[in-house]
Amino acid sequence: MLVALLEATLRTDLSQPLLAAIIVIGSAPTLLWRRTLPLPMLAIAHGAVAVATLLMGNSILYTSVYVIVPAYALFRWGKGRDLMLGSGILLANLVVSGLGGAPFADIVGEVGLTVIVVTLGVAFRYRARARMREIDRAKLLEREMLARDLHDTVAHHVSAIAIRAQAGLATASLKPEAATDALRVIEAEASKTLAEMRSMVRVLRQGDAPELEPELAPGRTIADVGQLANTAQVAGPGAAGPRVDVRITGDTQSIPPTVAGAIFRLAQESVTNARRHARGVSIIDVALEVDEGGVRLTVTNDGEAAPAATPGYGITGMMERTSLLGGTCHSGRAPGGGWVVTAVLPRVGWTT
Repeated sequence: MLVALLEATLRTDLSQPLLAAIIVIGSAPTLLWRRTLPLPMLAIAHGAVAVATLLMGNSILYTSVYVIVPAYALFRWGKGRDLMLGSGILLANLVVSGLGGAPFADIVGEVGLTVIVVTLGVAFRYRARARMREIDRAKLLEREMLARDLHDTVAHHVSAIAIRAQAGLATASLKPEAATDALRVIEAEASKTLAEMRSMVRVLRQGDAPELEPELAPGRTIADVGQLANTAQVAGPGAAGPRVDVRITGDTQSIPPTVAGAIFRLAQESVTNARRHARGVSIIDVALEVDEGGVRLTVTNDGEAAPAATPGYGITGMMERTSLLGGTCHSGRAPGGGWVVTAVLPRVGWTT
């Protein structure tokens, strides 16, 4: 406002300096609502300049150049219909400048400045939307990873709890002590489930509480795959649970933590699926081979697969894990009967 008053006072070529200053100062507050109401503010600002041009010809304040800001705001934050109407207002303002007797060079300069401002608004608009798409994609990937981890960790323990409870109920009438053993196993599996759930929740809450130290518990290793032979046989001797055999060959120490964690989750999910969905399973064979070419996991059971219309979340998660690490995963009927899951992960990029 002070600049407009100073210009109106010092310039001698203005026919009505007071009116020119009043128009510029009166329409300046449109800048305050340029984001929330871009089209009305553009209409007011350019309308004021158009009136000044028709009344005073080319004798208007240079300070009125601020009208480029509402134009930028419209193409930066405006909606589709507002953009069409705003374009019409800008075109009409150029026509008024020509009718007001402005020199051809000034009109060309005004057109060029308008094009630059509109281009900047569109460019920043596109950049902001691209950034939002990247953020949404990152959030989606995080949700998928969380869903996959929840399924892989919790489903395994819950399945063990259910199988042990069924075994305890089946043998309780003949062996009362079986109910006590079942409760002990159920308590242990429930504690593991709760611990892993708390671990994931703690990681998620670290962003809200930076003062919390990150969890220092080690990730899953190849040694944990061998433990599946014990934890999977939760039904106990004489119960209906299948036997799980685990065979590990090769230099497992060369496997990096990321690959080792993925191998464990793949083996865990395969064993869990066999116990939950296959019928008549008596043995589950887990074979892990590490050689110069990579690592190969094969999980075979002798049961009959239950019919399914679409792949479950577990199979989908296994495919995603192997794909992210540049490997392959296949699940289907074994040639000699039963069901087999085969996952191959490359050795490229491993650290010794």
